[in-house]
Amino acid sequence: MRLVVVSAGLSVPSSTRLLGDRLAAAVGRATPVEVEVVELRDLAVEIAHNFTNGFAGRGLSAAQEAVTAADGLIVVTPVFSASYSGLFKSFFDVLDKDALVGKPVLIAATGGTARHSLVLEHALRPLFAYLRAVVAPTGVYAASEDWGAEGLDGRIERAAGELAGLMRGLSVPKRREVELVPFEEQLAKLSPSGV
Repeated sequence: MRLVVVSAGLSVPSSTRLLGDRLAAAVGRATPVEVEVVELRDLAVEIAHNFTNGFAGRGLSAAQEAVTAADGLIVVTPVFSASYSGLFKSFFDVLDKDALVGKPVLIAATGGTARHSLVLEHALRPLFAYLRAVVAPTGVYAASEDWGAEGLDGRIERAAGELAGLMRGLSVPKRREVELVPFEEQLAKLSPSGV
């Protein structure tokens, strides 16, 4: 299966990219995947040109194809002004409107303080619901103080396990076969004479 990580981190090294890499590795422990990383920082100019001229450059076109063909996505953005970055949103704005329909997506974000952790529920989840993706129940937010602290690894493993399950296809438990007993027989068992 193909897993694509979309990282909107701007610095090198990037905590946003690091979180994406850790999530991808955890998904790989849960199910076999081929991982491809799309660094939006490298596509910023092509994304802007796509808005002004309507054409995707070679790099942007390859990223759009990778996302469209993926069996699952991990999307990670830094938090700016209590929401996803403009670069992150711009990439999804230039993606075909039906590219994510039914696609499993794990949402994640990084920020300088835990106060921005609700960005997952108030910005990312609604965006991907609008794009008709299937968003994993657990999103992962990592503030600066989370790196190396207790709890982040558990959230990463739980979210990755959920995404892996969505990528494999959730199995519905098989219905047990019910033996049908004719009504007359059921009544006969209830009567004292058995007739």
